[in-house]
Amino acid sequence: MGAPAGNGVGASVGGKKESIPPYVRAISGSIGGIMEACCLQPIDVIKTRLQLDHSGAYRGIADCGKTVARTEGVRALWKGLTPFATHLTLKYALRMGSNALFQSAFKDSATGDLSQRGRLMSGFGAGVLEALVIVTPFEVVKIRLQQQRGLSPELLKYKGPIHCARTIIVEEGILGLWAGATPTVMRNGINQAAMFTAKNAFDIILWTKNEGDGKVLQPWQSMISGFLAGTCGPICTGPFDVVKTRLMAQSKSGGELKYKGMFHAIRTIAAEEGVFSLWKGLLPRLMRIPPGQAIMWAVADQITGFYERHYLV
Repeated sequence: MGAPAGNGVGASVGGKKESIPPYVRAISGSIGGIMEACCLQPIDVIKTRLQLDHSGAYRGIADCGKTVARTEGVRALWKGLTPFATHLTLKYALRMGSNALFQSAFKDSATGDLSQRGRLMSGFGAGVLEALVIVTPFEVVKIRLQQQRGLSPELLKYKGPIHCARTIIVEEGILGLWAGATPTVMRNGINQAAMFTAKNAFDIILWTKNEGDGKVLQPWQSMISGFLAGTCGPICTGPFDVVKTRLMAQSKSGGELKYKGMFHAIRTIAAEEGVFSLWKGLLPRLMRIPPGQAIMWAVADQITGFYERHYLV
């Protein structure tokens, strides 16, 4: 059995609880990110296509997937995999490592205890950092590649991720890679604050697992906790995700920009397409993010659990 809910109960030095080092968290997250990307890329492609669908060309998730596969080939469902996998690997390394650093800063200096407020702030800080450093530029490239339609490479504007990034910089300036940064920061900050707090809570409630107690969850237990923790964020941050996608997809080379910023995009989408359009792509997000968190945590918990078992207890 673990300790009472709330705080880890690992080994201690001078009464202060030891915790898993940030570099171990970073490694566990990056390996988990690789596994997630390979399994779930098609759902991300479908989500992006649905969010960019202004005219109702797709009649839902299944129709979108079938249409893309029929008109562009099955491999089109893995469009943008290279930037997506690289993005997830780096993102999770930064997310898990920075969250561990923030948690260390927020812990009680005498006991090593971490409050719920400190856990929330650590998650939010990790989300903001990953959004600015990694998520925004990678997602701009990924979305530009995913929105391209057609089978003939010579007819596509962007030939690949590196060519896409170079073209954006030439045509729009270096800041073009940070289009949609504001809603991305809001989305990721809120998502990670909720995810880290919820994952810790579900581990304690369901499995009496506390950080640093040496108990290693079975992969299926980690998957359940990760899946449940990954469900809240998409519902709360749906509008930020839709606006982020629209802002990242528009190119200055196409003339005047339709959306001038986050708030203007929210008002425009709600006025032209209805308020519920701000949650376009929510179902594929729920099909991708919770399973993605389940896969990532199943891998990450095994790595951190190994460290806990051998070095903290």
